[in-house]
Amino acid sequence: MVRHDLERVVYTTLNGVVCLTRAGDLVWASDFEPRSDVRHGHRPGCALSLDGRRLWLYRPDAMAGRGGGDQWVVHDADSGAVLARRELETVGHGAGHHVHPVDGSVYLDIGEGQDGSVILRGTAGADSEPEFVTYPWSDRCLIDLAPSGQQFMTVDHGQGDVAFHHHPSGDVLFTLPVEAFGYDPEQSFVEWSGGYLTEDTAVVTLGGESQDEEEWFRYHLVDVRTGTLSGEITVEVTSPYEMVPLGDGSWLTDGPDGHPVRWSRAVQPSAPPHPAG
Repeated sequence: MVRHDLERVVYTTLNGVVCLTRAGDLVWASDFEPRSDVRHGHRPGCALSLDGRRLWLYRPDAMAGRGGGDQWVVHDADSGAVLARRELETVGHGAGHHVHPVDGSVYLDIGEGQDGSVILRGTAGADSEPEFVTYPWSDRCLIDLAPSGQQFMTVDHGQGDVAFHHHPSGDVLFTLPVEAFGYDPEQSFVEWSGGYLTEDTAVVTLGGESQDEEEWFRYHLVDVRTGTLSGEITVEVTSPYEMVPLGDGSWLTDGPDGHPVRWSRAVQPSAPPHPAG
Protein backbone atom coordinates (compact mmCIF):
# COMPACT_ATOMS: atom_id res chain seq x y z
CA MET A 1 0.00 0.00 0.00
CA VAL A 2 1.56 3.28 -1.18
CA ARG A 3 0.71 6.69 0.30
CA HIS A 4 -0.74 9.20 -2.18
CA ASP A 5 2.40 11.35 -2.11
CA LEU A 6 4.51 8.24 -2.91
CA GLU A 7 6.77 8.93 0.09
CA ARG A 8 5.67 5.94 2.19
CA VAL A 9 4.89 2.31 1.50
CA VAL A 10 3.28 -0.08 3.99
CA TYR A 11 3.00 -3.84 3.65
CA THR A 12 2.08 -6.85 5.75
CA THR A 13 3.76 -10.20 6.26
CA LEU A 14 2.31 -13.22 8.02
CA ASN A 15 3.76 -11.93 11.28
CA GLY A 16 3.89 -8.16 11.08
CA VAL A 17 3.38 -4.84 9.34
CA VAL A 18 6.22 -2.66 7.99
CA CYS A 19 6.39 0.99 6.88
CA LEU A 20 9.25 2.15 4.64
CA THR A 21 10.30 5.43 3.04
CA ARG A 22 10.47 5.85 -0.71
CA ALA A 23 14.19 5.08 -0.48
CA GLY A 24 13.51 1.84 1.39
CA ASP A 25 14.51 3.03 4.88
CA LEU A 26 12.53 1.67 7.82
CA VAL A 27 10.06 4.14 9.38
CA TRP A 28 8.39 1.74 11.79
CA ALA A 29 7.38 -1.90 12.15
CA SER A 30 4.98 -3.81 14.38
CA ASP A 31 5.18 -7.54 15.03
CA PHE A 32 2.09 -9.69 15.57
CA GLU A 33 2.50 -11.47 18.88
CA PRO A 34 2.81 -14.33 19.47
CA ARG A 35 4.58 -15.25 16.26
CA SER A 36 2.61 -17.76 14.19
CA ASP A 37 4.11 -20.95 12.81
CA VAL A 38 1.03 -21.57 10.64
CA ARG A 39 2.16 -21.10 7.05
CA HIS A 40 -1.14 -21.14 5.15
CA GLY A 41 -4.77 -20.07 5.50
CA HIS A 42 -4.24 -16.60 6.98
CA ARG A 43 -3.26 -13.43 5.15
CA PRO A 44 -3.15 -10.07 6.95
CA GLY A 45 -4.06 -6.95 4.99
CA CYS A 46 -3.98 -3.19 5.36
CA ALA A 47 -5.11 0.10 3.84
CA LEU A 48 -4.17 3.73 4.34
CA SER A 49 -6.87 6.23 5.18
CA LEU A 50 -8.01 8.76 2.61
CA ASP A 51 -5.78 11.46 4.16
CA GLY A 52 -2.86 9.04 4.66
CA ARG A 53 -2.73 9.65 8.42
CA ARG A 54 -4.00 6.29 9.62
CA LEU A 55 -3.32 2.69 8.72
CA TRP A 56 -6.18 0.21 9.01
CA LEU A 57 -4.83 -3.30 9.61
CA TYR A 58 -6.70 -6.61 9.55
CA ARG A 59 -5.14 -9.46 11.54
CA PRO A 60 -6.55 -13.00 10.97
CA ASP A 61 -5.30 -14.13 14.36
CA ALA A 62 -7.72 -17.03 14.78
CA MET A 63 -6.50 -18.89 11.69
CA ALA A 64 -2.93 -17.94 12.57
CA GLY A 65 -3.33 -19.82 15.86
CA ARG A 66 -2.62 -16.85 18.10
CA GLY A 67 -5.63 -17.51 20.29
CA GLY A 68 -8.84 -15.51 20.38
CA GLY A 69 -10.55 -13.95 17.40
CA ASP A 70 -9.37 -11.69 14.65
CA GLN A 71 -8.45 -8.02 15.14
CA TRP A 72 -8.93 -4.79 13.23
CA VAL A 73 -6.25 -2.34 14.37
CA VAL A 74 -5.82 1.36 13.55
CA HIS A 75 -2.23 2.68 13.59
CA ASP A 76 -0.86 6.19 13.30
CA ALA A 77 0.66 5.97 9.83
CA ASP A 78 3.67 8.15 10.74
CA SER A 79 4.69 6.63 14.08
CA GLY A 80 3.04 3.21 14.08
CA ALA A 81 1.35 3.91 17.42
CA VAL A 82 -1.88 1.97 17.95
CA LEU A 83 -4.85 4.37 17.98
CA ALA A 84 -7.64 1.81 18.28
CA ARG A 85 -8.15 -1.92 18.35
CA ARG A 86 -11.35 -3.85 17.61
CA GLU A 87 -11.61 -7.48 18.71
CA LEU A 88 -13.65 -9.34 16.10
CA GLU A 89 -15.80 -12.45 16.37
CA THR A 90 -14.59 -13.74 13.02
CA VAL A 91 -12.34 -16.59 11.92
CA GLY A 92 -11.16 -15.16 8.64
CA HIS A 93 -8.59 -16.30 6.10
CA GLY A 94 -8.12 -12.76 4.79
CA ALA A 95 -9.97 -9.52 4.14
CA GLY A 96 -10.30 -6.70 1.65
CA HIS A 97 -10.30 -3.02 2.59
CA HIS A 98 -12.35 -0.46 0.64
CA VAL A 99 -11.73 3.21 1.50
CA HIS A 100 -14.74 5.46 0.97
CA PRO A 101 -13.78 8.11 -1.64
CA VAL A 102 -15.56 11.00 0.11
CA ASP A 103 -16.02 10.60 3.86
CA GLY A 104 -12.91 8.45 4.41
CA SER A 105 -14.68 5.64 6.24
CA VAL A 106 -13.25 2.17 5.63
CA TYR A 107 -15.13 -0.99 4.71
CA LEU A 108 -13.68 -4.38 5.62
CA ASP A 109 -14.87 -7.59 3.94
CA ILE A 110 -13.65 -10.64 5.88
CA GLY A 111 -13.70 -13.99 4.10
CA GLU A 112 -14.39 -16.96 6.38
CA GLY A 113 -14.22 -19.63 3.69
CA GLN A 114 -17.28 -21.88 3.59
CA ASP A 115 -18.71 -20.04 6.61
CA GLY A 116 -19.38 -16.90 4.58
CA SER A 117 -18.26 -13.29 4.63
CA VAL A 118 -18.59 -10.52 7.23
CA ILE A 119 -18.68 -6.82 6.30
CA LEU A 120 -17.72 -4.07 8.76
CA ARG A 121 -17.22 -0.32 8.46
CA GLY A 122 -14.89 1.87 10.49
CA THR A 123 -15.10 5.64 10.77
CA ALA A 124 -12.66 8.10 12.30
CA GLY A 125 -12.36 11.87 12.18
CA ALA A 126 -9.07 13.70 12.36
CA ASP A 127 -9.04 13.76 16.17
CA SER A 128 -11.81 11.34 17.11
CA GLU A 129 -11.81 7.74 18.29
CA PRO A 130 -12.65 5.25 15.52
CA GLU A 131 -16.14 3.77 15.59
CA PHE A 132 -16.97 0.35 14.19
CA VAL A 133 -20.19 -0.99 12.68
CA THR A 134 -20.88 -4.61 11.68
CA TYR A 135 -23.50 -5.12 8.98
CA PRO A 136 -26.17 -7.76 9.74
CA TRP A 137 -25.11 -10.24 7.05
CA SER A 138 -22.86 -13.28 7.06
CA ASP A 139 -23.57 -14.23 3.46
CA ARG A 140 -22.61 -11.23 1.32
CA CYS A 141 -19.24 -10.34 -0.23
CA LEU A 142 -18.36 -6.69 -0.76
CA ILE A 143 -17.28 -6.12 -4.36
CA ASP A 144 -16.93 -2.37 -4.84
CA LEU A 145 -17.93 1.15 -3.77
CA ALA A 146 -19.47 3.60 -6.24
CA PRO A 147 -17.16 6.46 -7.34
CA SER A 148 -19.33 8.95 -5.43
CA GLY A 149 -19.51 6.63 -2.43
CA GLN A 150 -23.31 6.87 -2.35
CA GLN A 151 -23.77 3.11 -2.72
CA PHE A 152 -21.90 -0.19 -2.77
CA MET A 153 -22.19 -3.56 -4.50
CA THR A 154 -22.27 -7.03 -2.92
CA VAL A 155 -22.59 -10.59 -4.22
CA ASP A 156 -24.30 -13.39 -2.35
CA HIS A 157 -21.70 -15.75 -0.85
CA GLY A 158 -23.64 -18.60 -2.46
CA GLN A 159 -23.36 -16.66 -5.75
CA GLY A 160 -27.11 -16.55 -6.35
CA ASP A 161 -27.51 -12.78 -6.79
CA VAL A 162 -25.96 -9.32 -6.82
CA ALA A 163 -27.26 -6.47 -4.67
CA PHE A 164 -26.70 -2.73 -4.50
CA HIS A 165 -26.84 -0.96 -1.13
CA HIS A 166 -27.13 2.58 0.20
CA HIS A 167 -24.09 3.98 1.98
CA PRO A 168 -23.76 4.02 4.92
CA SER A 169 -26.96 2.29 6.08
CA GLY A 170 -26.54 -0.82 3.94
CA ASP A 171 -30.22 -0.71 2.95
CA VAL A 172 -30.78 -2.67 -0.25
CA LEU A 173 -31.61 -0.50 -3.27
CA PHE A 174 -32.26 -3.47 -5.55
CA THR A 175 -31.22 -7.10 -6.08
CA LEU A 176 -30.75 -9.04 -9.31
CA PRO A 177 -30.79 -12.85 -9.14
CA VAL A 178 -29.12 -15.07 -11.74
CA GLU A 179 -32.47 -15.45 -13.54
CA ALA A 180 -32.62 -11.70 -14.21
CA PHE A 181 -29.63 -12.09 -16.54
CA GLY A 182 -31.35 -14.84 -18.52
CA TYR A 183 -29.48 -17.81 -17.07
CA ASP A 184 -30.51 -21.02 -15.34
CA PRO A 185 -29.59 -20.66 -11.63
CA GLU A 186 -28.93 -24.40 -11.45
CA GLN A 187 -26.13 -24.07 -14.01
CA SER A 188 -24.92 -20.47 -13.66
CA PHE A 189 -23.81 -18.14 -10.88
CA VAL A 190 -22.67 -14.60 -10.10
CA GLU A 191 -18.89 -14.33 -9.78
CA TRP A 192 -17.33 -12.46 -6.87
CA SER A 193 -15.94 -9.89 -9.28
CA GLY A 194 -16.89 -6.79 -11.28
CA GLY A 195 -17.63 -3.38 -9.85
CA TYR A 196 -18.51 0.15 -10.90
CA LEU A 197 -17.48 1.02 -14.45
CA THR A 198 -18.92 4.52 -13.94
CA GLU A 199 -21.14 6.18 -11.35
CA ASP A 200 -24.23 4.94 -13.20
CA THR A 201 -23.03 1.61 -14.61
CA ALA A 202 -21.85 -1.51 -12.82
CA VAL A 203 -20.22 -4.62 -14.25
CA VAL A 204 -21.71 -7.89 -12.99
CA THR A 205 -19.95 -11.11 -13.94
CA LEU A 206 -21.94 -14.27 -14.66
CA GLY A 207 -20.26 -17.64 -15.01
CA GLY A 208 -20.91 -21.34 -15.37
CA GLU A 209 -20.03 -24.45 -17.35
CA SER A 210 -21.05 -25.43 -20.87
CA GLN A 211 -22.42 -28.85 -21.79
CA ASP A 212 -18.83 -29.76 -22.67
CA GLU A 213 -17.83 -28.86 -19.09
CA GLU A 214 -15.88 -25.84 -20.28
CA GLU A 215 -15.99 -22.86 -17.92
CA TRP A 216 -17.35 -19.58 -19.28
CA PHE A 217 -18.02 -16.07 -17.98
CA ARG A 218 -19.58 -12.87 -19.32
CA TYR A 219 -19.55 -9.26 -18.16
CA HIS A 220 -23.03 -7.74 -17.96
CA LEU A 221 -23.72 -4.03 -17.52
CA VAL A 222 -26.33 -2.82 -15.03
CA ASP A 223 -27.81 0.69 -14.88
CA VAL A 224 -27.70 1.31 -11.14
CA ARG A 225 -30.09 4.29 -11.43
CA THR A 226 -32.93 2.04 -12.60
CA GLY A 227 -31.80 -1.46 -11.60
CA THR A 228 -32.07 -2.68 -15.19
CA LEU A 229 -29.69 -4.48 -17.54
CA SER A 230 -27.95 -2.38 -20.20
CA GLY A 231 -26.07 -4.89 -22.35
CA GLU A 232 -22.72 -6.63 -22.12
CA ILE A 233 -19.09 -5.63 -22.47
CA THR A 234 -16.52 -7.87 -24.14
CA VAL A 235 -13.08 -7.98 -22.52
CA GLU A 236 -10.30 -10.28 -23.70
CA VAL A 237 -9.20 -11.95 -20.46
CA THR A 238 -8.70 -15.51 -19.28
CA SER A 239 -10.18 -15.14 -15.79
CA PRO A 240 -13.38 -13.44 -14.56
CA TYR A 241 -11.31 -11.71 -11.89
CA GLU A 242 -8.81 -10.19 -14.31
CA MET A 243 -10.99 -7.21 -15.29
CA VAL A 244 -10.98 -4.50 -12.60
CA PRO A 245 -13.35 -1.53 -13.25
CA LEU A 246 -11.95 1.81 -12.06
CA GLY A 247 -15.16 3.86 -11.88
CA ASP A 248 -14.26 6.42 -14.55
CA GLY A 249 -15.19 4.33 -17.59
CA SER A 250 -11.84 2.55 -17.67
CA TRP A 251 -10.67 -0.81 -16.38
CA LEU A 252 -7.48 -2.80 -15.80
CA THR A 253 -6.46 -6.19 -17.18
CA ASP A 254 -3.23 -8.14 -17.04
CA GLY A 255 -0.84 -7.45 -19.89
CA PRO A 256 1.24 -10.11 -21.67
CA ASP A 257 4.29 -9.14 -19.62
CA GLY A 258 2.40 -9.37 -16.34
CA HIS A 259 2.00 -5.62 -15.92
CA PRO A 260 -1.50 -4.08 -15.74
CA VAL A 261 -2.98 -2.50 -18.86
CA ARG A 262 -5.61 0.25 -18.65
CA TRP A 263 -8.49 0.24 -21.13
CA SER A 264 -11.33 2.70 -21.67
CA ARG A 265 -14.32 3.40 -23.83
CA ALA A 266 -16.48 6.46 -24.48
CA VAL A 267 -18.32 7.48 -21.32
CA GLN A 268 -21.71 9.16 -21.50
CA PRO A 269 -22.37 12.25 -19.33
CA SER A 270 -23.31 11.24 -15.80
CA ALA A 271 -26.96 11.31 -14.84
CA PRO A 272 -28.31 11.96 -11.31
CA PRO A 273 -27.33 9.17 -8.89
CA HIS A 274 -29.70 6.44 -7.79
CA PRO A 275 -32.08 7.64 -5.10
CA ALA A 276 -30.93 6.83 -1.58
CA GLY A 277 -34.26 5.05 -0.83
